Amino acid sequence: MTSNWKVIWRVIVDGNDMTSAMRPYLIDIEITDKDGSTSDTCSLTFDDADGQVELPKDGASVEVFLKQVSKFKGTVDSVRSSGSRGGGRTLRVSAKGFDSRGKVKQPLLFHKDNATLQEFMDDAAKRSDISSIKLDPDFAKIRRDYWSADSESFFHLGEKLARELGGTFKMQGDQAVLVKQGEGKSVTGVHLPTIKGIVGVNVISWDIAPFKGRRSFTKAKVRYFDRNAADFKSKDVEFDLDRDLPESTNVIRTTAGDENQADNVAEARKREAEREGGEGNVEMDLTVEAQAEATFDFSGARAGVDGKYRISSVRHKADRGGGSTTSLEIKQPGGTAGKDTRKKGKKKSTSGGTTDSTFAGMSDDPLDD
Repeated sequence: MTSNWKVIWRVIVDGNDMTSAMRPYLIDIEITDKDGSTSDTCSLTFDDADGQVELPKDGASVEVFLKQVSKFKGTVDSVRSSGSRGGGRTLRVSAKGFDSRGKVKQPLLFHKDNATLQEFMDDAAKRSDISSIKLDPDFAKIRRDYWSADSESFFHLGEKLARELGGTFKMQGDQAVLVKQGEGKSVTGVHLPTIKGIVGVNVISWDIAPFKGRRSFTKAKVRYFDRNAADFKSKDVEFDLDRDLPESTNVIRTTAGDENQADNVAEARKREAEREGGEGNVEMDLTVEAQAEATFDFSGARAGVDGKYRISSVRHKADRGGGSTTSLEIKQPGGTAGKDTRKKGKKKSTSGGTTDSTFAGMSDDPLDD
Protein backbone atom coordinates (compact mmCIF):
# COMPACT_ATOMS: atom_id res chain seq x y z
CA MET A 1 0.00 0.00 0.00
CA THR A 2 1.29 3.47 -0.89
CA SER A 3 1.92 5.68 2.12
CA ASN A 4 -0.16 8.84 2.04
CA TRP A 5 0.40 10.26 5.51
CA LYS A 6 -1.08 13.75 5.84
CA VAL A 7 -0.13 14.06 9.52
CA ILE A 8 3.40 14.72 10.72
CA TRP A 9 4.31 12.01 13.24
CA ARG A 10 7.38 10.88 15.09
CA VAL A 11 8.14 7.84 17.24
CA ILE A 12 11.00 7.65 19.77
CA VAL A 13 11.92 4.20 21.13
CA ASP A 14 14.39 3.96 24.03
CA GLY A 15 15.63 7.42 23.16
CA ASN A 16 16.20 6.65 19.45
CA ASP A 17 14.21 8.33 16.69
CA MET A 18 12.70 5.43 14.71
CA THR A 19 10.46 7.51 12.43
CA SER A 20 12.36 6.93 9.19
CA ALA A 21 12.79 3.21 9.83
CA MET A 22 9.08 2.79 10.61
CA ARG A 23 7.68 4.89 7.78
CA PRO A 24 7.55 2.12 5.09
CA TYR A 25 5.72 -0.26 7.45
CA LEU A 26 3.57 1.75 9.87
CA ILE A 27 -0.15 1.43 9.03
CA ASP A 28 -1.77 3.45 11.80
CA ILE A 29 -1.32 5.15 15.17
CA GLU A 30 -3.99 5.16 17.88
CA ILE A 31 -3.60 7.04 21.19
CA THR A 32 -6.17 7.03 24.01
CA ASP A 33 -6.20 9.48 26.91
CA LYS A 34 -8.79 8.75 29.62
CA ASP A 35 -9.80 10.56 32.79
CA GLY A 36 -7.98 8.17 35.11
CA SER A 37 -10.16 5.07 35.12
CA THR A 38 -7.51 3.27 33.05
CA SER A 39 -4.00 3.99 31.83
CA ASP A 40 -3.28 6.02 28.73
CA THR A 41 -2.57 3.68 25.84
CA CYS A 42 -0.95 3.77 22.43
CA SER A 43 -0.95 1.20 19.64
CA LEU A 44 1.17 1.10 16.48
CA THR A 45 0.10 -1.28 13.70
CA PHE A 46 2.72 -2.43 11.17
CA ASP A 47 2.59 -4.23 7.85
CA ASP A 48 4.52 -7.40 8.79
CA ALA A 49 4.70 -9.35 5.54
CA ASP A 50 7.16 -12.23 6.00
CA GLY A 51 8.00 -11.03 9.51
CA GLN A 52 9.93 -8.05 8.18
CA VAL A 53 9.39 -5.86 11.28
CA GLU A 54 11.80 -6.37 14.17
CA LEU A 55 10.05 -7.39 17.39
CA PRO A 56 10.36 -4.56 19.95
CA LYS A 57 11.97 -5.16 23.32
CA ASP A 58 9.64 -5.98 26.20
CA GLY A 59 9.37 -2.85 28.37
CA ALA A 60 10.94 -0.47 25.84
CA SER A 61 10.10 3.21 26.38
CA VAL A 62 7.96 4.84 23.69
CA GLU A 63 7.13 8.46 22.95
CA VAL A 64 4.80 9.42 20.09
CA PHE A 65 4.37 12.88 18.54
CA LEU A 66 1.45 14.02 16.37
CA LYS A 67 1.73 17.37 14.60
CA GLN A 68 4.98 17.88 16.52
CA VAL A 69 3.13 17.62 19.87
CA SER A 70 4.09 14.85 22.30
CA LYS A 71 0.85 12.92 22.83
CA PHE A 72 2.06 9.75 24.53
CA LYS A 73 4.84 8.56 26.78
CA GLY A 74 4.89 5.02 28.09
CA THR A 75 6.22 1.49 27.98
CA VAL A 76 5.72 -1.36 25.52
CA ASP A 77 3.23 -3.69 27.21
CA SER A 78 2.39 -6.29 24.56
CA VAL A 79 3.00 -7.28 20.93
CA ARG A 80 0.41 -9.16 18.88
CA SER A 81 0.94 -10.82 15.50
CA SER A 82 -2.13 -11.37 13.33
CA GLY A 83 -2.63 -12.88 9.91
CA SER A 84 -4.50 -15.31 7.71
CA ARG A 85 -3.80 -17.44 4.70
CA GLY A 86 -5.06 -14.89 2.21
CA GLY A 87 -5.14 -11.70 4.24
CA GLY A 88 -1.57 -10.68 4.96
CA ARG A 89 0.12 -10.16 8.31
CA THR A 90 0.25 -7.32 10.80
CA LEU A 91 2.14 -6.65 14.02
CA ARG A 92 0.38 -4.55 16.64
CA VAL A 93 2.57 -2.99 19.32
CA SER A 94 0.67 -1.79 22.40
CA ALA A 95 2.07 0.49 25.09
CA LYS A 96 0.74 1.78 28.42
CA GLY A 97 1.38 5.04 30.21
CA PHE A 98 3.20 3.24 33.00
CA ASP A 99 5.18 0.03 33.40
CA SER A 100 2.67 -2.56 34.61
CA ARG A 101 5.34 -5.22 35.12
CA GLY A 102 6.73 -3.85 38.40
CA LYS A 103 5.60 -3.42 42.00
CA VAL A 104 2.72 -1.16 41.03
CA LYS A 105 0.50 -4.26 40.82
CA GLN A 106 1.91 -5.87 43.99
CA PRO A 107 -0.61 -6.06 46.90
CA LEU A 108 0.13 -3.71 49.80
CA LEU A 109 -0.63 -4.54 53.42
CA PHE A 110 0.10 -1.71 55.85
CA HIS A 111 -1.60 1.05 57.84
CA LYS A 112 -0.80 4.55 59.05
CA ASP A 113 -2.23 6.23 62.19
CA ASN A 114 -3.06 9.94 62.59
CA ALA A 115 -1.69 10.93 59.19
CA THR A 116 -2.61 13.06 56.21
CA LEU A 117 -3.54 11.51 52.89
CA GLN A 118 -0.29 12.85 51.43
CA GLU A 119 1.73 11.05 54.11
CA PHE A 120 -0.19 7.82 53.57
CA MET A 121 0.15 7.89 49.78
CA ASP A 122 3.83 8.84 49.98
CA ASP A 123 4.39 5.67 52.00
CA ALA A 124 2.34 3.59 49.55
CA ALA A 125 4.30 5.04 46.61
CA LYS A 126 7.63 4.24 48.23
CA ARG A 127 6.57 0.62 48.81
CA SER A 128 5.59 0.36 45.11
CA ASP A 129 8.74 1.95 43.64
CA ILE A 130 6.82 5.04 42.53
CA SER A 131 9.12 8.06 42.57
CA SER A 132 6.45 10.60 43.54
CA ILE A 133 2.73 11.16 43.92
CA LYS A 134 1.15 14.59 43.59
CA LEU A 135 -2.20 15.24 45.28
CA ASP A 136 -4.67 18.07 44.95
CA PRO A 137 -3.94 20.41 47.90
CA ASP A 138 -7.45 19.84 49.33
CA PHE A 139 -6.91 16.07 49.17
CA ALA A 140 -3.34 16.17 50.47
CA LYS A 141 -4.29 17.81 53.78
CA ILE A 142 -7.10 15.39 54.70
CA ARG A 143 -6.14 13.93 58.07
CA ARG A 144 -7.61 10.75 59.53
CA ASP A 145 -6.93 8.64 62.59
CA TYR A 146 -6.39 5.56 60.46
CA TRP A 147 -5.47 4.80 56.85
CA SER A 148 -4.94 1.30 55.52
CA ALA A 149 -4.09 -0.68 52.41
CA ASP A 150 -5.69 -4.11 52.75
CA SER A 151 -4.04 -6.33 50.12
CA GLU A 152 -4.60 -3.67 47.45
CA SER A 153 -2.07 -2.71 44.81
CA PHE A 154 -0.94 0.91 44.61
CA PHE A 155 -2.99 1.31 41.43
CA HIS A 156 -6.19 -0.04 42.99
CA LEU A 157 -5.62 1.98 46.16
CA GLY A 158 -5.41 5.15 44.09
CA GLU A 159 -8.57 4.28 42.15
CA LYS A 160 -10.46 3.54 45.39
CA LEU A 161 -9.52 6.89 46.90
CA ALA A 162 -10.37 8.69 43.65
CA ARG A 163 -13.84 7.14 43.75
CA GLU A 164 -14.34 8.07 47.40
CA LEU A 165 -13.13 11.65 47.02
CA GLY A 166 -14.42 12.42 43.53
CA GLY A 167 -11.00 12.65 41.97
CA THR A 168 -8.94 11.44 39.04
CA PHE A 169 -6.07 9.06 39.75
CA LYS A 170 -3.51 8.58 37.03
CA MET A 171 -0.06 7.12 36.59
CA GLN A 172 2.49 8.38 34.09
CA GLY A 173 5.79 6.55 34.07
CA ASP A 174 6.96 6.23 37.68
CA GLN A 175 4.87 9.19 38.87
CA ALA A 176 1.26 9.33 40.04
CA VAL A 177 -1.31 12.06 40.61
CA LEU A 178 -4.68 12.35 42.39
CA VAL A 179 -6.58 15.54 41.57
CA LYS A 180 -10.17 16.76 41.76
CA GLN A 181 -12.40 15.67 38.92
CA GLY A 182 -14.43 17.99 36.72
CA GLU A 183 -12.51 21.22 37.29
CA GLY A 184 -10.87 21.59 33.88
CA LYS A 185 -7.38 20.73 35.09
CA SER A 186 -4.85 18.22 33.83
CA VAL A 187 -3.53 15.50 36.12
CA THR A 188 -0.61 17.82 36.90
CA GLY A 189 -2.98 20.55 38.08
CA VAL A 190 -2.54 22.83 35.05
CA HIS A 191 -5.67 24.49 33.62
CA LEU A 192 -6.46 22.97 30.23
CA PRO A 193 -7.45 24.92 27.10
CA THR A 194 -11.07 24.89 25.97
CA ILE A 195 -11.63 22.75 22.87
CA LYS A 196 -14.15 24.18 20.39
CA GLY A 197 -16.25 21.82 18.29
CA ILE A 198 -18.29 23.49 15.54
CA VAL A 199 -20.70 21.58 13.31
CA GLY A 200 -19.82 22.24 9.68
CA VAL A 201 -16.27 23.28 10.55
CA ASN A 202 -14.31 20.63 12.47
CA VAL A 203 -17.03 18.26 13.74
CA ILE A 204 -17.55 15.13 11.65
CA SER A 205 -20.37 13.54 13.68
CA TRP A 206 -21.98 13.68 17.11
CA ASP A 207 -24.28 11.59 19.30
CA ILE A 208 -25.13 13.52 22.50
CA ALA A 209 -27.69 13.17 25.30
CA PRO A 210 -27.51 16.58 27.09
CA PHE A 211 -29.35 15.25 30.13
CA LYS A 212 -29.99 11.85 31.70
CA GLY A 213 -32.15 10.89 34.65
CA ARG A 214 -30.68 7.60 35.81
CA ARG A 215 -27.70 9.05 37.74
CA SER A 216 -29.20 12.44 38.57
CA PHE A 217 -29.65 12.77 42.34
CA THR A 218 -30.54 15.95 44.23
CA LYS A 219 -28.74 15.04 47.46
CA ALA A 220 -26.60 12.42 49.17
CA LYS A 221 -27.00 10.69 52.54
CA VAL A 222 -23.85 9.36 54.22
CA ARG A 223 -23.84 7.32 57.41
CA TYR A 224 -20.92 7.81 59.80
CA PHE A 225 -19.87 6.94 63.34
CA ASP A 226 -19.76 9.74 65.91
CA ARG A 227 -17.11 8.66 68.42
CA ASN A 228 -18.02 11.32 70.98
CA ALA A 229 -21.66 10.25 71.02
CA ALA A 230 -20.75 6.58 70.49
CA ASP A 231 -23.53 6.33 67.94
CA PHE A 232 -24.16 6.16 64.20
CA LYS A 233 -25.43 9.33 62.53
CA SER A 234 -26.31 10.45 59.01
CA LYS A 235 -25.32 13.52 57.05
CA ASP A 236 -27.42 14.92 54.20
CA VAL A 237 -25.86 17.13 51.54
CA GLU A 238 -28.02 18.80 48.88
CA PHE A 239 -26.84 19.30 45.30
CA ASP A 240 -27.38 22.38 43.16
CA LEU A 241 -27.35 20.92 39.66
CA ASP A 242 -29.06 23.79 37.80
CA ARG A 243 -31.77 21.35 36.71
CA ASP A 244 -35.43 21.07 37.69
CA LEU A 245 -35.38 17.56 39.18
CA PRO A 246 -37.71 15.74 41.55
CA GLU A 247 -36.11 14.97 44.90
CA SER A 248 -34.00 11.83 45.01
CA THR A 249 -31.27 10.76 47.42
CA ASN A 250 -28.08 8.88 46.71
CA VAL A 251 -27.83 6.76 49.87
CA ILE A 252 -24.22 5.67 50.34
CA ARG A 253 -24.06 2.04 51.43
CA THR A 254 -20.66 2.16 53.15
CA THR A 255 -20.23 3.81 56.56
CA ALA A 256 -17.77 6.68 56.93
CA GLY A 257 -15.36 6.71 59.85
CA ASP A 258 -16.29 10.21 61.03
CA GLU A 259 -18.13 13.37 59.99
CA ASN A 260 -15.18 14.75 58.02
CA GLN A 261 -14.98 11.61 55.91
CA ALA A 262 -18.75 11.78 55.43
CA ASP A 263 -18.32 15.34 54.07
CA ASN A 264 -15.62 14.13 51.65
CA VAL A 265 -17.84 11.31 50.37
CA ALA A 266 -20.90 13.54 49.97
CA GLU A 267 -18.91 16.17 48.05
CA ALA A 268 -17.59 13.44 45.75
CA ARG A 269 -21.13 12.22 45.05
CA LYS A 270 -22.11 15.79 44.17
CA ARG A 271 -19.33 15.98 41.58
CA GLU A 272 -20.43 12.57 40.29
CA ALA A 273 -24.05 13.76 39.89
CA GLU A 274 -22.84 16.78 37.92
CA ARG A 275 -20.60 14.64 35.74
CA GLU A 276 -23.19 11.94 35.00
CA GLY A 277 -25.94 14.44 34.12
CA GLY A 278 -25.40 13.88 30.40
CA GLU A 279 -23.11 12.11 27.96
CA GLY A 280 -22.15 11.82 24.34
CA ASN A 281 -19.61 11.10 21.64
CA VAL A 282 -18.12 13.50 19.12
CA GLU A 283 -15.82 12.76 16.18
CA MET A 284 -13.70 15.64 14.91
CA ASP A 285 -10.85 16.41 12.59
CA LEU A 286 -7.57 15.62 14.35
CA THR A 287 -7.31 17.99 17.33
CA VAL A 288 -4.10 17.26 19.21
CA GLU A 289 -4.91 19.89 21.87
CA ALA A 290 -7.83 17.79 23.18
CA GLN A 291 -7.17 16.13 26.54
CA ALA A 292 -9.23 14.33 29.15
CA GLU A 293 -10.74 16.76 31.70
CA ALA A 294 -10.61 19.71 29.28
CA THR A 295 -13.75 21.76 28.58
CA PHE A 296 -15.47 21.04 25.25
CA ASP A 297 -17.46 23.97 23.80
CA PHE A 298 -19.91 22.49 21.28
CA SER A 299 -21.96 24.56 18.84
CA GLY A 300 -23.88 24.34 15.59
CA ALA A 301 -26.04 21.27 16.34
CA ARG A 302 -29.24 22.68 17.89
CA ALA A 303 -30.61 24.57 20.87
CA GLY A 304 -30.37 22.48 24.04
CA VAL A 305 -27.51 20.36 22.72
CA ASP A 306 -25.04 23.17 22.10
CA GLY A 307 -23.15 24.06 25.26
CA LYS A 308 -20.16 23.18 27.38
CA TYR A 309 -19.18 19.64 28.40
CA ARG A 310 -16.29 17.93 30.16
CA ILE A 311 -14.09 15.60 28.08
CA SER A 312 -13.77 12.22 29.79
CA SER A 313 -11.86 10.38 27.07
CA VAL A 314 -9.90 11.25 23.93
CA ARG A 315 -8.80 8.97 21.11
CA HIS A 316 -6.47 10.28 18.42
CA LYS A 317 -6.15 8.11 15.33
CA ALA A 318 -4.10 8.58 12.15
CA ASP A 319 -3.32 6.19 9.31
CA ARG A 320 -1.11 6.06 6.26
CA GLY A 321 -4.14 6.27 3.98
CA GLY A 322 -4.37 9.95 4.89
CA GLY A 323 -7.10 9.85 7.51
CA SER A 324 -6.76 11.44 10.95
CA THR A 325 -9.48 12.00 13.56
CA THR A 326 -10.05 12.78 17.23
CA SER A 327 -12.93 11.04 19.01
CA LEU A 328 -14.24 12.43 22.30
CA GLU A 329 -16.38 11.00 25.07
CA ILE A 330 -18.04 13.88 26.88
CA LYS A 331 -19.94 14.26 30.17
CA GLN A 332 -20.90 16.94 32.70
CA PRO A 333 -23.12 19.22 30.57
CA GLY A 334 -23.04 22.90 31.48
CA GLY A 335 -23.96 26.30 30.17
CA THR A 336 -26.84 26.02 27.68
CA ALA A 337 -26.53 22.24 27.29
CA GLY A 338 -29.87 20.60 28.16
CA LYS A 339 -31.79 23.89 27.97
CA ASP A 340 -33.85 24.85 24.90
CA THR A 341 -34.31 28.56 25.56
CA ARG A 342 -36.01 29.43 22.27
CA LYS A 343 -39.25 31.44 22.40
CA LYS A 344 -42.27 29.23 23.02
CA GLY A 345 -45.38 29.63 20.93
CA LYS A 346 -47.78 28.11 18.42
CA LYS A 347 -46.86 26.30 15.25
CA LYS A 348 -48.89 25.98 12.07
CA SER A 349 -50.64 22.66 11.52
CA THR A 350 -50.94 20.92 8.17
CA SER A 351 -54.68 21.84 8.11
CA GLY A 352 -53.92 25.55 8.22
CA GLY A 353 -54.77 26.15 11.90
CA THR A 354 -52.49 26.35 14.91
CA THR A 355 -51.54 23.79 17.50
CA ASP A 356 -49.48 23.70 20.66
CA SER A 357 -45.77 23.17 20.11
CA THR A 358 -44.58 19.62 20.68
CA PHE A 359 -42.81 19.13 24.05
CA ALA A 360 -43.98 22.63 25.05
CA GLY A 361 -40.72 24.16 23.92
CA MET A 362 -40.75 24.61 20.14
CA SER A 363 -40.64 28.12 18.74
CA ASP A 364 -42.89 29.56 16.01
CA ASP A 365 -39.99 29.22 13.60
CA PRO A 366 -37.85 26.06 13.92
CA LEU A 367 -34.86 28.15 12.90
CA ASP A 368 -35.63 30.95 15.38
CA ASP A 369 -33.06 30.89 18.17
